[in-house]
Amino acid sequence: MSATKALRLVLTASAAIGLAAPALADDLREALTSAYNTNPTLQGARANQRATDEGVPLARSNALPSLSGTATYTEFLRKTPNAFTAPDRAFSGDVSLGVPVYAGGSIKNSIRAAKTRVEAGQFDLRSTESAVFSQVVAAYMDVIRDSAIVGLNRNNVEVLDVNLRATSDRFEIGDVTRTDVAQSNSRLALARGDLRGAEGNLIASRERYIQIVGKAPVDLQPPPPLPGLPATPDDAVAFALENNPDLLAARERSKAAGFDVNVADAAKLPTISLFTGGNYTNYFGTLGGGTTGAFDQHQTTAQAGVRASIPFYQGGAPAAQTRQAQARESATLEQEISVERDVIASVRSSYASWRAANDIIATNQTAVDAAALSLEGVRAENTVGNRTILNILDAEQELLRAQVQLVAARRNAYVAGFNLLSAMGRAQAQDLGLDGGVLYDPQVNYNRVKGRIWDWDRDPDPVATSTRTVDTPAQDATIQPTPRP
Repeated sequence: MSATKALRLVLTASAAIGLAAPALADDLREALTSAYNTNPTLQGARANQRATDEGVPLARSNALPSLSGTATYTEFLRKTPNAFTAPDRAFSGDVSLGVPVYAGGSIKNSIRAAKTRVEAGQFDLRSTESAVFSQVVAAYMDVIRDSAIVGLNRNNVEVLDVNLRATSDRFEIGDVTRTDVAQSNSRLALARGDLRGAEGNLIASRERYIQIVGKAPVDLQPPPPLPGLPATPDDAVAFALENNPDLLAARERSKAAGFDVNVADAAKLPTISLFTGGNYTNYFGTLGGGTTGAFDQHQTTAQAGVRASIPFYQGGAPAAQTRQAQARESATLEQEISVERDVIASVRSSYASWRAANDIIATNQTAVDAAALSLEGVRAENTVGNRTILNILDAEQELLRAQVQLVAARRNAYVAGFNLLSAMGRAQAQDLGLDGGVLYDPQVNYNRVKGRIWDWDRDPDPVATSTRTVDTPAQDATIQPTPRP
C-alpha cells in the first residue's frame, strides 16, 4: 500500500472513530475538510489561479482573426463657395477583417509560456493547500496541548490548595512550622499564576484555530498516527525532489522564461497578415448640389490584400528585449536552485525535528514515571518525618514540569511529522482523501476557459465563499474536567 493511500485510510478511520465519540466532538479530518472548503487563503489562491488560466486565451487571441467596423454620420454645416457639388450630409460605414499568418513565432511561444505558467500556478495551489493543512494541524495540536496543560495546572492548583489547608491544620496542632505554611502558600500562588498563563495560551490557541479552520474547536479528539514517514532523510529528500510542489512550480517557471526569450527574438522577424475590408457611403441625395441626378448618391468599395512588415532597424530594441528575457530566464534558473536548496533544508530539518521530538517523548515519559514515583515516595516518607513539606512541594513541581514537557513533546512530534510530509509533497488534498464534496480541481476551470473566443463572454459576479468568523463567540479556557493524578 502506498504512503498516500495509507494516510488517506488513517484519516478515514479517524472520522469513523469520531462517529462513536460525543456528538459535538471534532476530529482532525473534519478540521482539515472545513479549512479546505472555507479558508480564505486557499479560496484566494484558487481565484488567482483562475486569473492565471486566462493567460492562455489572451495569448491565443493574437493568432485569431480580428473584425472591426466604424460608422460615421456627418453634417456639412459650412462649405466653400466653390464647392458646387459638395454634399450637405453623408453617412459612411467601414468594415475590416485581419488574419495573422506569420508573426515570427511570437504567438506560438506566448501560448506555450502561458500554458507553462498555468501548470506552475497549479503546483503553487498545491503548495498553498499543503501550507494551510500544516497550519490546521499545528492549530489543532496547539489546542490539544494547551487544553492538557491547563488541566495539569488546574489539578496542580487543587492539589496545592489541599496541601495548604492540610499544612495549616498541622500548624494549628504544632506538627509543622509557620515556614512550612508560608512555603505552601507561596507555591499555591505561583501555581495560580501559571494556571492563568496557561489559560491565556489556550484562549489564544482556540482563536487561532477559529482563524484557520473557520469554526470553534469542540472537544478535539486525539489525531491519528501519521503513516508514510520516511526511514532516512535521504529517502525523504529523494521523494521531495520529485514531488514538492514549490520545486515543481519553479521548474515550470524556468521553462516559461525560455519561451519568453523566443517571443523577444521574434521581434526581429517579419510578420505577415491577410486583410480585407469594405466601405459604404450614402449622401442622402445631396451630392452634386443642383445637379444631384448626375451623381450616384450611394458608393460601395471593397479591398483585400496581403500585408508584410519587415523590420530593418529598430534602434537595438529587439536585441535589448532578448537580452532582458535571457537575464530573466537566468534569474528563474537560479531561483529554481534556490527553491531546491530550501526544499532539501526543510526536509532534512523537519526529519531531524520529528526524530528528536519522538526521542524527547520517550525521555519525558520516563521522567513523568520517575517523578510520579518520587512524589509518592516523598509523601510516604513525610508521614514518618523523613521528608519536609518543601520536599513534597518540590516533587509535585517536578512532576508537573515533566507532564507539561511530555504534552509539548507529543504535540511537537506530530506537527514535525506532518511538516515533513508537507515538505516531501505528501500533504495536499489529493493525499488526504478529504470528505465534504468533490475536491477542487484547477484543471476544470482551465479546460473551461482555454478555448473561449467570444468577446462578450463573462462569468457571474464574484462572491466570497469563505466563512466569516465574526459570529463565533469569544473563546475561554473551559475544558473537560480531568481526574486528579
